[in-house]
Amino acid sequence: SALPEKKMIFKGLTVNKEDMNKLVLTPLIHYPLLGGSALITFEEAKVAQRIIEVREHMVELSCGEELEELDRCRVRVQAVPVDILLPSALEVKLTQSSRSILVSDLPSLAISKEALLDKLELFFSKTKNGGSEVESREFLDDSGQVVLTFTKDGGAWGVLSLG
Repeated sequence: SALPEKKMIFKGLTVNKEDMNKLVLTPLIHYPLLGGSALITFEEAKVAQRIIEVREHMVELSCGEELEELDRCRVRVQAVPVDILLPSALEVKLTQSSRSILVSDLPSLAISKEALLDKLELFFSKTKNGGSEVESREFLDDSGQVVLTFTKDGGAWGVLSLG
């Protein structure tokens, strides 16, 4: 069956060993709409139900309270329920990269992100640390982690073997 495109956000830290094999997903729903339509979601189903029951609504699009009647813009809209298909199964394929590493648990330092990236690149490019030449580095803002990618295949194995 055809399922709508869904982006998934994987979040969280594992604190307990019992939680190691658990996965929490927050779906971002992308739903195809006809022109002139909008998909609005609500945290509480009862709020959506009340809006659907009224069916037709007049929406004020003008800004400001002291506009003349001619300057006001109102639009009549209809609220209808939408059935959204959610996947019933999730397949995840994990592959271990031989060129990239994820650096996490970084301390919060009083230096810029760029300076932190420079220091990490310098450390992991030294052969005495098991590293090799770094091709790219990316700071993941949402998690505070860094992805380093080495120029050669297998570059990550030397760093990981030190652990």
